[in-house]
Amino acid sequence: MERAFDFLRLNDRPEKPRDRGITEIRGPYYDPMGPRELRDILETMGHWVDIYKFSGGSFALMPEEAVRELIGICHDHDVQVSTGGFVEHVLVADHEHVGAYVEEAAELGFDIVEISSGFLAIDTDDLVALTELVQDHGLKAKPEINVQFGAGGASSVEELEGEEAIDPASAIREAERHLEAGAYKIMVESEGITERVREWRTDVAFAIANEVGIENCVFEAADPEVFEWYLKNFGPNVNLFVDNSQIVELECMRSGLWGKKSSWGRIASYRPE
Repeated sequence: MERAFDFLRLNDRPEKPRDRGITEIRGPYYDPMGPRELRDILETMGHWVDIYKFSGGSFALMPEEAVRELIGICHDHDVQVSTGGFVEHVLVADHEHVGAYVEEAAELGFDIVEISSGFLAIDTDDLVALTELVQDHGLKAKPEINVQFGAGGASSVEELEGEEAIDPASAIREAERHLEAGAYKIMVESEGITERVREWRTDVAFAIANEVGIENCVFEAADPEVFEWYLKNFGPNVNLFVDNSQIVELECMRSGLWGKKSSWGRIASYRPE
């Protein structure tokens, strides 16, 4: 990319396709995100976007042509496209169509199928079988792990406190099982760690990063304070999932161009000569 002001130094960032320093952005959900808006985002910031995620099954509300167009725009900018964790709904409401769901995702051009289970009581063996099913269709499986039952639905702190917390060691073992089965990355749900909690459970984030491998994780960072914390503690090339409205602020922090009071001038990289 020929960058404006290219004499200004940026932190070292891997080139696409990246395996670290991945930025995943939310597509249609809070914002309808039509093709014109998506083109605007990717024509200006597409060099820094790696994955585009449909949330909440939003693709099932759209004309098929619109879904194909959004996917095509992403591929034109070397951006992978994820289904989001909608398989969780399919497992409950359309159990007999799980295979058809994965087949349709492949046919439409999706690259990644996320496998979430924040609301489900389901065996790890069954979830690993879904990872294998996705890969059998030539797609990348990105399972999600949780430390809070009921995560993923914007539940209140009080509602989540009424549910059981999940032992982080159990979530870590589940992640390891998925990786052993060939999963692409592990999605780390923020609820119960940095979202919908009275105090952040940063010890859990460190445990997951250390045991699963930071390079294998994509951490959900729903607020600027959260992605700033991840950058300060894991460096500019930690993999993060943010809202599409946050891509510029995140990349300014990653690159070392800008920051907040506690991060300005502190986020750095080093490449040996």
